[in-house]
Amino acid sequence: MDAVVVGSGPNGLCAAIELARHGIAVRVFEAQPDPGGGVRSYAGTEPGFVHDLCSAVHPLAVASPFLDSLDLEGAGLEWVHPRVPLAHVLEGEEPVLLHVSPDETADNLDGQDRAAWTGWTAALLRDWDALLDDILRPLRIPRHPVVTGRFALSALRSARGLAERRFGGRRARALLAGVSAHSVRPLSAPGSAAQGVVLTLAGHAVGWPFPRGGAGALTRALVRILERFGGAVETSHRVDSLDELPPARATLLDLTPWQVLRVAGDRLPARYAHALRRYRYGPGVFKVDWALSEPIPWRHAAASGAGTVHVGGTLDDVDAAVTAPHHQRLPDAPFLILAQPSLFDDTRAPGSMHTAWGYCHVPHGSHADRVAEMEAQVERYAPGFTDVVRARAVRSPETLQRDNANLVGGDIGGGAQTLRQTVFRPAVRWDPYRTPVPGLFLCSSSTPPGGGVHGLCGARAADRALEQTFGIRPTPWSAGSHSLRAPGGVACHAR
Repeated sequence: MDAVVVGSGPNGLCAAIELARHGIAVRVFEAQPDPGGGVRSYAGTEPGFVHDLCSAVHPLAVASPFLDSLDLEGAGLEWVHPRVPLAHVLEGEEPVLLHVSPDETADNLDGQDRAAWTGWTAALLRDWDALLDDILRPLRIPRHPVVTGRFALSALRSARGLAERRFGGRRARALLAGVSAHSVRPLSAPGSAAQGVVLTLAGHAVGWPFPRGGAGALTRALVRILERFGGAVETSHRVDSLDELPPARATLLDLTPWQVLRVAGDRLPARYAHALRRYRYGPGVFKVDWALSEPIPWRHAAASGAGTVHVGGTLDDVDAAVTAPHHQRLPDAPFLILAQPSLFDDTRAPGSMHTAWGYCHVPHGSHADRVAEMEAQVERYAPGFTDVVRARAVRSPETLQRDNANLVGGDIGGGAQTLRQTVFRPAVRWDPYRTPVPGLFLCSSSTPPGGGVHGLCGARAADRALEQTFGIRPTPWSAGSHSLRAPGGVACHAR
């Protein structure tokens, strides 16, 4: 065997695909009974309901140049684009909607924020592909310094600072706050705007779609592609030490530092092992999957047109909710990232019933039960919500980590999204994928460009292995066509 990959999350599978399509014999080992890591679906409530275990909405997958180079549709994947990618609900007024069109988005903002929104996004969207080419790489001299510099002016700021500097009204500020909260960082922290800017631009460029039939459909497509290239995945095969693996010239670990130390600690030089021990994990999440008798009864019907809904109020409300877990506190009113896929995908629930899920931020490893607070928060904006809940499946940080060891303490991003760990992951090294051990590479979300379902951590690590272990110059994939675009905001398979 030429190469082995430990872990079958999207990064592990993409690493294996990149190796296999260059003729490398590769096998993936997965501890769980099913491949996919955080990109799996399950029946957790009642028969016939399909829920997503962790990751569910995938704008970065559609934007990813590596995934764009794969024939995912030919492997059975179908993207579903809701009519509206995102709604942010506010008390006493219509929700703020992030449309695919920047102009339509601007139309539901306040006064002068309309021109501010279109001007800001247009300047960055004009060179979207060039921008992605730079920001989805390890730290290097930018290939496109003008557009990347323009991005940095927004991204390196705090989310609060960017929102207050760019916009005067609470609607635009709340919208940007909610998207930036995906970074699981206090909105006053430097660099906390970066993920919000990327996800906002992705919403305009490609939408916020999800796989028809559940997130597991993306994993199944990746496995099919790997198998077509001759690779294979072996499930229910836990690896506790590198000594348990078959001989191979290259070993790629889709593991975060905590697991890397567990399986390879005795082989790592002391300085590098020390750097991995210093790696920080962020707050966890508390997630609930709901089986519903009917759609969520939003007070304002516009929220029913969105695939994803941010529930948490104003900029100040969101900031308070996402900052509290960093101080080991639980906010009284959590900020929820919520999705309602069955409104647009009729495979998710039987008959006229529906599914939804939501998660909120909690302190790292928290054992607190947040169901009541989460459902009370939804009730504020959708009176009668609890009356339509048939069943629920609860996933605490402990449960998430048990099902996927990479989700340490419930951290779904592969490590704290601090400015330092956004730039240098998992340690300060020019080549973040190669370890000091010959033939041993890291390919998890703890390497650049970090969390999100894009496969780029795996693909870039595989390219390093091809060059440094096998002496193969990788066939370029970064010049993909980016042909998948949101179809004008029109829903596919909307009920």
